[in-house]
Amino acid sequence: MCGIFGAIARENPDAPLRYPEALAKMAASLKHRGPDGECIVGHERARIGARRLAIMDLTTGDQPFQSPDSKIWMVCNGEIYNAPDLRREATTWRYPFRSRGDIETIVPFYERYGPDAVARLEGMFGLAVWDDARKRLVLARDRAGEKPLFWTEIDGELRFASEIQALLEFPDQPRRLNRKALSLYRALGYVPAPYTMFDGIHKLPPASLLVAEGGRTEVRSYWSAADAASRPSQLALENISLLRETLLGAVQRELMSDVPLGIFTSGGLDSSLLVAAAARAMPGDQIHTYAVRFTEPGYDESEYAEAVTHDIASVHHVVTADDESLGRALDVVSRSLAEPLGDPAVLPTWLLAETARQNVKVILSGEGADELFGGYPTYLGHKFAERWQRVPRLLRGAVRWAVDRWPSSTGKMTLEYMLKQFLAATELPWLERHLTWLGAVAIEEGVVPELACKLDRFPHDDPLNRVLWFDFLTYLPDDLLVKVDRATMLASVEARAPFLDRAVMELVLPAAARFKVRGLTTKAILKEAARGFVPDAVINRQKRGLSVPVARWLNTGLAPLADRLLDTPLLAEHRAGRRNHARRLWPQLMLALWSERWGVAIS
Repeated sequence: MCGIFGAIARENPDAPLRYPEALAKMAASLKHRGPDGECIVGHERARIGARRLAIMDLTTGDQPFQSPDSKIWMVCNGEIYNAPDLRREATTWRYPFRSRGDIETIVPFYERYGPDAVARLEGMFGLAVWDDARKRLVLARDRAGEKPLFWTEIDGELRFASEIQALLEFPDQPRRLNRKALSLYRALGYVPAPYTMFDGIHKLPPASLLVAEGGRTEVRSYWSAADAASRPSQLALENISLLRETLLGAVQRELMSDVPLGIFTSGGLDSSLLVAAAARAMPGDQIHTYAVRFTEPGYDESEYAEAVTHDIASVHHVVTADDESLGRALDVVSRSLAEPLGDPAVLPTWLLAETARQNVKVILSGEGADELFGGYPTYLGHKFAERWQRVPRLLRGAVRWAVDRWPSSTGKMTLEYMLKQFLAATELPWLERHLTWLGAVAIEEGVVPELACKLDRFPHDDPLNRVLWFDFLTYLPDDLLVKVDRATMLASVEARAPFLDRAVMELVLPAAARFKVRGLTTKAILKEAARGFVPDAVINRQKRGLSVPVARWLNTGLAPLADRLLDTPLLAEHRAGRRNHARRLWPQLMLALWSERWGVAIS
């Protein structure tokens, strides 16, 4: 794991890089992603580098890696889980490996297969290959989007980095607002690929390759979630053992590490299943588990997490999240992230990672389970929206009138809040309804058609699955995985998501929604697979999720900051207790802090 970066002069093959001194600044800006070392290779027209967080092959795994003839240079941020198989194959070609780790295996496969070699990789990665003989740059990102990669091209010079702030180290990089990205952020609370909030800086989408050669720059996919979702499903209640074995195999693969390992736990189904699966492969006393304890009533689930870890006797750690620690996390995150993220869960995630770094360098996390298996309450809302529309209009109006007058609460997922959310959007088309339920600040013209296009190649015969697929393509890579990657890497910890193993994704994506959301039961088939591994009390407990008491915080400790930065009638309505607008106010606050920190005007 590391932070990668580089710059290539393309317009004139004889022209040197305009700002070679910026490469060292790029490295410094990514130090948190790789505190264990730094190396830059290249010449006056092309340079690539890495900041290393040593996870595998601690003594011989320093990057960049080069081919034996020094014509190919490669850096990779991530882990390649099928590296043992790749190494055995490359050894039959007599490739002279200099390391014992996973990352160098990419080089011989690129030598033999060119950019198509990326499709052979199983893992999480953002990688770059510079082919000096062909003057070709290849960038690639893993299938689900666990690892980030950004790029820009200015006056014939292509630059890339694991995080945006490294690209901002160049004096000729404009800091202009991308208006389309702003519209999407206001609808989603995050910026989906390929956009970033900076005009001219691009986010490489998941499962994508960028190939820059000659005068062309091409971005293409090497794997398709739509193709996976369109294949015949192998998943059913009758063969639940297939899902169980696939999940256990994914966890086992992702336990590979030469340093201590931990698991983020909430006491919910996803993290509890990871703990149980890990405990089958290694002793409990070698597993560190981490849970958040909120001081706000109704938000704390640490006792459930501790109950799950008790039976396997893991080394359990509890991290307190009170106003003081959350405020400290907000300061670190808002100063460090060069892209606004309207998900307050990034704050406790950073607190967990900060504590974890004292004991481990690798963390397993449950991202992806909700989108693949149907875990969110909104999926139930979509199921019942059509039934609600069949209720007589007069009765619907009376219910809406009564619920609107229900006093607002700042609690976590209260019945009052969920009913108001449901009624606010239930009669809208599904995508607008979904965005409204997720807390859209504004859905501007053109946003809905652009987002709907993401599902063009997916099957149309399963409406609820289309909602899940939409979240898999947008909310998962551009909110949840951003949250986990940035929060953990700010603390120099690597996070892995076993639910996003390729075998798991390709098994679950095409499965019918009736196996995922059955009646009032979410994640139905995952719950069946977990029986015998996870206590029934965990399987049957209502999903709560990692959330922050933002509604109350905006009226108390964050009030001065909110008053200074937010100019919206929603704040006054929230303060008066007429409506809980936390989901809409928080992304606006994060956007204002981002604008102030990075000097980009929003108006």
